[in-house]
Amino acid sequence: MNYNPVARYYDKLSRLVFGNNLLEAQSYFLDRIPPGSKVLIVGGGTGQILEEITRLQPSGLHITYIDSSTKMTDIARCKNITNNKVIFITAPVETTNFEYTFDVIITPFLFDNFKPDSAAKIFSAIDRYLAKDGLWLYTDFRNTKALRQKLLLKIMYAFFRLFCGIEATQLPDIKNCFENSGYAVVMGNTFMKGFIASTVYKRY
Repeated sequence: MNYNPVARYYDKLSRLVFGNNLLEAQSYFLDRIPPGSKVLIVGGGTGQILEEITRLQPSGLHITYIDSSTKMTDIARCKNITNNKVIFITAPVETTNFEYTFDVIITPFLFDNFKPDSAAKIFSAIDRYLAKDGLWLYTDFRNTKALRQKLLLKIMYAFFRLFCGIEATQLPDIKNCFENSGYAVVMGNTFMKGFIASTVYKRY
């Protein structure tokens, strides 16, 4: 998987197809981040979420930002983070190792890139770094019965397989991963008539 070919145009394409829904969805529960938190963002893309976090908390956060695309990360490095501390890592999350845990984990539109087996492995790789009583802010697409949304999902997968080499052809069941790992839903919201879900999880 390599998002470098579309990094420069990604935000424009996103707004063209989805308007502000993707950004609104992944930003919806950012106010749940406690002050002074250690935050892990996996698959942050061009870093728009960094500016949304900074708008709410301009200082005191320790953020680790992981994305496997060098060009996406380069764009993210230019975002305004004011007095928050951000460490940028360009690598697949399953190849990284930390000696500490995080108070908040954020995965915006990450798992839809992977086949079910790969998604489950990546989930496990991330899950081990969530601190006790920590929060996982999860945002991604959902399967719906709407024909228009089913068609849009097929077009999206065809486009990103062609230009970015993603492996997925359908959405993995990440909800099942959360349930099997002992998580409960704290709160949630949907966008685009249920096509996108943003959920706050906590391990019980």
